[in-house]
Amino acid sequence: MYIRRTTIKSRRMGEPYYTYRLVESERSDGRVHQRTLLNLGRHFDVPRAQWSALSQRIEQLVGRQSEWVPSALESQWEELAQRYAAQVIRSKARLDEGRSPEAADYQTVDIDSVELVRPRSVALEHVALEALRQIGLDTKLEALGFNGRQQAAAIGTLIGRMAVPGSELATHHWLGHHSGLGELIEHDFSRLNLMQLYRISDQLFKHKAVLEAFLYRRERTLFDFEEVITLYDLTNTYFEGTGQGNANAALGKSKEKRSDCPLVTLALVLDGSGFPKRSEVFAGNASEPQTLAQMVGKLTEDEAASPPTVVLDAGLATEENIAWLVEHHYSYVVVSRKRHREFNPDEAVRVKAEGDLCVYTQRIMNDHTGEVELYCHSSQREKKERGIAELFAKRFEDALVKLAGGLHKKGTVKRYDKVLQRLGRLKQKYARAARYYEVTVDHDPDSGKATALHWQRHQSIDDTLPGIYCLRTNQDQWDETTLWRTYTLLTDLEAVFRCLKSELGLRPVYHHKTNRVSGHLFISVLAYHLVHTIRFQLKASNIHLGWEGLRRELAGQDRITVELKRADGKTVHIRKSSRPEPRQQVIYNALGISHRPGKTEKTIV
Repeated sequence: MYIRRTTIKSRRMGEPYYTYRLVESERSDGRVHQRTLLNLGRHFDVPRAQWSALSQRIEQLVGRQSEWVPSALESQWEELAQRYAAQVIRSKARLDEGRSPEAADYQTVDIDSVELVRPRSVALEHVALEALRQIGLDTKLEALGFNGRQQAAAIGTLIGRMAVPGSELATHHWLGHHSGLGELIEHDFSRLNLMQLYRISDQLFKHKAVLEAFLYRRERTLFDFEEVITLYDLTNTYFEGTGQGNANAALGKSKEKRSDCPLVTLALVLDGSGFPKRSEVFAGNASEPQTLAQMVGKLTEDEAASPPTVVLDAGLATEENIAWLVEHHYSYVVVSRKRHREFNPDEAVRVKAEGDLCVYTQRIMNDHTGEVELYCHSSQREKKERGIAELFAKRFEDALVKLAGGLHKKGTVKRYDKVLQRLGRLKQKYARAARYYEVTVDHDPDSGKATALHWQRHQSIDDTLPGIYCLRTNQDQWDETTLWRTYTLLTDLEAVFRCLKSELGLRPVYHHKTNRVSGHLFISVLAYHLVHTIRFQLKASNIHLGWEGLRRELAGQDRITVELKRADGKTVHIRKSSRPEPRQQVIYNALGISHRPGKTEKTIV
């Protein structure tokens, strides 16, 4: 083998340029011919002094002539040699056409020569790719004008976001060095230019409205669910950097406690089944209530005469938003913002009893507003709220002990007015607990100092009723169980945001351009379409793992090349997927997909 440089004249510009090929000589009909094994492209940057050593090393790896790295080949090119050798072997791969796949193929080999090389992860890629094909995203990309390379880059970006969420640079490295996805779609990701991943984000975002509408229609058809509930909420994520080049970057209240960073906001509309219907990117300081009309209102353009019921949490349930929903004939179920809560156990109906969890609801008709108010009492919620109250009470008492102890120590606050000031700050800091306490301070008028601090916890009248929350709705035909179960769908929406942030790389944002940031967020939304498609089907088989749990279960199945030396000196290369573990077989069976991702390739060199 040797490397040949060929001069080619550009048809477009008329200027010459170089292209590089890996070539081998072979004798046929008494003559020696040169055959191109691999086109190395125009951007082959190996120094000429290393060409001979590189081609020799590739020949050794392909033919298993030796296991040592030639000293003439610098170590920095060893990985390139192994990649080129694998490509040569794949180009030589062939199956015997005259033999059925089930027929035995016996070879005489030296078992001491067995080597296992180039392991690449394949299980998660297999599951994600089948979900992508199931919802028809690959064919839709082709219909939108994506060429073969662009389709591969888009698929690699989406599945990379599902597998190892990170930057485009991290995804590029994973596709080229760790994943077997390229073999499943027959694309060589080692040749993928990093800039293609950045550009594919822009291209996907350009078709955002079309893709979201297509995916939701396809999912409704595929899984045959009725659109009766719409869930709406928003979250934000922070920038690493100043975000000066982004029109949406703004300081606001961060949900990750990173209000020191510029933020960008993602709004999401879900169907009651959990599938995303629409997403939108807003400025980081966007007011939650003001986004409702813009997001939900656009959904009615292609809706039937009766819009779906809208479910909102307390942050969005302003009077203005509820008035807008009524004006546009939406039914709604929202979490009430009212502070006063009431509950009569004698008039309550049990809607759930499962282990330690017991939920009772009391239905009240509000004659003033015409709404149904549903007061709900959750045993687990009461336990949690009481636990939080006790925690703050303990912290408040610890602070009082410290303040009282300082009255008799040197260098601490002792003046009566200063002690009162410090006590006021503590009551403000622990307002949730301070209302249960009566605190007095003894005062010495002669010295102007506080001499003692006394406190006693009393049983106050708690009109907040721990464990009680209120729902309000204009759905007067629904019973208590239906209303409560509809409200609990909001927990699914919260789970979606947790998945987007923690499992699908939504945060933080390293980009700066407005469209590039929006594209980054949109890729996470598209990846969630695939995640929910997978989990929706697994739930039907009683598999209720989160995406992180599924990633752990699918880890461990790889595509591997087995190399064996034959008696005649030739080497057999067999590339195939390892047998899945029982835990992976359960997932494959539930999804109805093959246990062996990719095809078996056999080459004799």
